[in-house]
Amino acid sequence: MIFKKMKLDGVFVLEIEKIKDERGFFARSWDTEIFSKMNLKSQIIQCNISFNNTKGTIRGMHFQIKPYEESKIVRCTKGEVFEVIIDLRENSETFLQWDSIKLTQDNHKMVYVPEGCALGFQTLENNTEIFYQMTQKFFPKFAKGLRWNDPKLGIKWPLPPTVISQKDKLWPLL
Repeated sequence: MIFKKMKLDGVFVLEIEKIKDERGFFARSWDTEIFSKMNLKSQIIQCNISFNNTKGTIRGMHFQIKPYEESKIVRCTKGEVFEVIIDLRENSETFLQWDSIKLTQDNHKMVYVPEGCALGFQTLENNTEIFYQMTQKFFPKFAKGLRWNDPKLGIKWPLPPTVISQKDKLWPLL
């Protein structure tokens, strides 16, 4: 696995190292020992799938607060998404900054998002699926969010939004 730092502190793009042959390829997508050596959360507690019917759908910006903060690894298993991460850690040099990455079924890239960051995405194709690995269970009472179009964040979404849940439309502004 190849770890590439993104702009936000502690956020990494994870790229697989393909071993190719006549059948296709094989690659490792997770290794607890490697994550531990890099001082990243390495215990996966829960995995989820997000399936989205319509191109332009926005989900986010979601996070959990203490004591149930979570790190996430996100991969697009079908279609493609514009994934956005916001740093909400007040002691971070990149506090309230955002970064993005395009995840596709073909590029096989993943993104590691540490505790204290909000996460969201916009689908760039119909019938897009995202696979999440989390270091914490979901606790609805501790689940929070920020508005996807908060002017203080200035996120530049690639497409006009087509579908946004009522809950995501009502998250507070900063």
